[in-house]
Amino acid sequence: MPRPLESLLHFNKSVPYALRALQRELFGFRFDCPIQAIPEAGQVHSLHYYVYSDRLFLDDLEFDRDGIPMKHYRLQGRQYNPLFIGWWGLINLERYLKTRDEEYLKKFFCQVEWLKSNALTRDDGAVVWPCYFEWQEGMCTLKSPWISAMYQGIVISALIRAYRLEGDKRLLALSEQASRVFEKSIDDRRMRTIQQGRVLYEEYPGYPLARVLDGFLFSLLGLFDLWVETQNARVRQLFDDGVQGLLHTIEFWNYRNKWSWYGSHGYLCPPHYHQLNRLLLMVLANITGEVRLRWYAHKWDPLQLSRLERARLFVVFVMLKNWSRMKFWTRR
Repeated sequence: MPRPLESLLHFNKSVPYALRALQRELFGFRFDCPIQAIPEAGQVHSLHYYVYSDRLFLDDLEFDRDGIPMKHYRLQGRQYNPLFIGWWGLINLERYLKTRDEEYLKKFFCQVEWLKSNALTRDDGAVVWPCYFEWQEGMCTLKSPWISAMYQGIVISALIRAYRLEGDKRLLALSEQASRVFEKSIDDRRMRTIQQGRVLYEEYPGYPLARVLDGFLFSLLGLFDLWVETQNARVRQLFDDGVQGLLHTIEFWNYRNKWSWYGSHGYLCPPHYHQLNRLLLMVLANITGEVRLRWYAHKWDPLQLSRLERARLFVVFVMLKNWSRMKFWTRR
């Protein structure tokens, strides 16, 4: 297909989606988002995950005949994404822990079986769960197959909890091999970037860097889960390197000590991503004892905002989001 025609078709598909997104942004903006931290998570032998929500990451999911979620993307159609499969597993495990309904546990292990069956061992010995579709994140284009630090972290956390339940050592081996992608640069098909001598792990490992905060934080929690289970010094070093990178770079995501930026996209986080950032920072502050992370989590609490500050943040969010959207269309 000629490139101008392809671009026109892409534009025609994007406009209705953008209008629906604008409607959600204008009328669906809420400062109170249904995401909660789980205090029991992170302890030795704990089956709980660190955060829980009945809504987060669960929109536009369809399920195949085996109960595996497929994300319905506006351009790519229905696709398997290891993030949503691992997340759906963790959600159902938490529901099982709350209700002791065995159906939830079956759903959890259904996702784990998919992850076991679809683990890809690369020539370098690393295990990955790729996405087999092209993805546009800001101005960064990720070609199929691509991998993600966030997705690796969520999958590792799911596999560790499955190992704690059934003792399958292959799950532990897969998790340790999965951690190897955090050892080298994204230029070597891995996850790591260096910012002023400090390590960061990328949710979207491509240029220009998107630097989305929640993906980085999820990857650190996956590494921490693996270290708690194995006491592997190499994994602990990967976790510590990432924490030092987070401490060094946290101001990059800080908007006036009130809110968080959505990476390098040029606009503020939507409320649910901001709440997620704040809770994950608090979780990592509890794990590491780092006061600086706790300070940002406190400053980013929407309960600290006056009505006037909330109104200003909403206006800034809408303006920057749509300015960013217009710039993207122009460049495309």
